[in-house]
Amino acid sequence: MSADHKVVDVVAAVIWQAGRYLGVRRPEGKAMAGAYEFPGGKIESGETPPVALARELREELGITPTAIAFFREKAHSYEHLSVRLHFFHVHAFDGEPLPLEGQHMEWLTPQEGRMRPFLEADRDIVDALALEERCCVLRRTALKDVVNPLKNF
Repeated sequence: MSADHKVVDVVAAVIWQAGRYLGVRRPEGKAMAGAYEFPGGKIESGETPPVALARELREELGITPTAIAFFREKAHSYEHLSVRLHFFHVHAFDGEPLPLEGQHMEWLTPQEGRMRPFLEADRDIVDALALEERCCVLRRTALKDVVNPLKNF
């Protein structure tokens, strides 16, 4: 990260529903408008990442996460800003996601996500999700081909 920039701590949610995750497109008038991102935002003073995540999801989407798991942390520097992102999987939530900040929302398969213009800081996460899905499909396919050696006993 650049020493010229203040580092901003941010939370981001990979919200899952029926094998798809929620991608949101930044609305016009915001920095990097039109780019896709994972819902989330800045961690405020005194907040832990999980508390910030819950607050941001209530503010942006009107939902309350009920099952979260830390995924990974990463740093990224833009020309004007350096961020430290704390990614969480959200496997369950109360409420129905609504675009409360004027953002476009889309439920994406991990492969579809690779075709959307995600923010630079999110692209390797999108790729990791697609790779993980691909590996799971290959494992399931391979397991179908395994012969049960105890079948005849």
